[in-house]
Amino acid sequence: MLRIGLLGCGRIGQVHARSIGALAGARVTAVADAMPAAAGALAASTGAEVRDVEAILTAPDIDAVVIGTPTDSHFGQIMGAAKAGKAIFCEKPVDMSVDNIRACMEAVAAAGVPFLTGFNRRFDPNFAALRARLRQGAIGAVELVSITSRDPGPPPVSYIERSGGLFRDMMIHDFDMARFLMGEEFVRLHAMGSALVDPAIGAAGDVDTAAVILTTASGRICQISNSRRAAYGYDQRIEVHGERGMLRAENQLETTVELATEAGFARDPAQHFFLERYEAAYLAEMRAFVEAVSAGTQPDPGIEDGLRAQMLADAATQSRQTGQPVDLPSG
Repeated sequence: MLRIGLLGCGRIGQVHARSIGALAGARVTAVADAMPAAAGALAASTGAEVRDVEAILTAPDIDAVVIGTPTDSHFGQIMGAAKAGKAIFCEKPVDMSVDNIRACMEAVAAAGVPFLTGFNRRFDPNFAALRARLRQGAIGAVELVSITSRDPGPPPVSYIERSGGLFRDMMIHDFDMARFLMGEEFVRLHAMGSALVDPAIGAAGDVDTAAVILTTASGRICQISNSRRAAYGYDQRIEVHGERGMLRAENQLETTVELATEAGFARDPAQHFFLERYEAAYLAEMRAFVEAVSAGTQPDPGIEDGLRAQMLADAATQSRQTGQPVDLPSG
């Protein structure tokens, strides 16, 4: 039984607590949060104890930590968990600073502890099946990857101001998915963005509508588009074009019912929020972490995947600000 300390009892912490509760091989032993009410509520629903972060990081009855706290707290918690020899599950982004992520990588490697970066979309059953068929050669060599990610509506500007920007907060998932599908690192990136949804987002220095083109050394191309607005629900689609055909994963709709009348064909809207759209992915992600730690193997995606995605997000931010393509470093 893997004994887990959960750091952060907000929305994502509650998601992870439910996932852990659904697994036979793990349990939430202790929780911590800056808001006592949130910690108390989650402790009551999981049967865990409320402790402070430091107590969880050093506790002998905790085998692993799940970090779902604000990003600016990740660095200290990762370093503390590694020093204590605990397995680590960390929500994306690992840190806003590439240098800090590299320092965490060194600490994790020196401690020899398992580390999973929370890119949950890799575990979505549809995206995972697409990738499996890709690796089986279903369409031959990949030529073009297209990723669409659009939210039903923007978050509050107060969130935007501390998020690190769309590329680091939202598109970072798509950068990881692009690497996951392409199987080859990108060498060049060109980004553009505008504030078309909410002028206040532009006033805060961010964008709400963006597109990025990435290329590999062999000339393969990935195009990513993001928007903070989609009137029809949570829009999450992937298409991969190859030498012998195309693979596509479509949106998850509220139901699969289709109405056909003389007016035409009608289907239900896409699921409206990421928590319902990726519910199965969050569970599969936590199961993969628990199984890897229990087996003594390294989970995937690891901390280097967190670094690579952050480097792409930083490059996209730079490209959007300068209007120029960015050549990507190799390490």
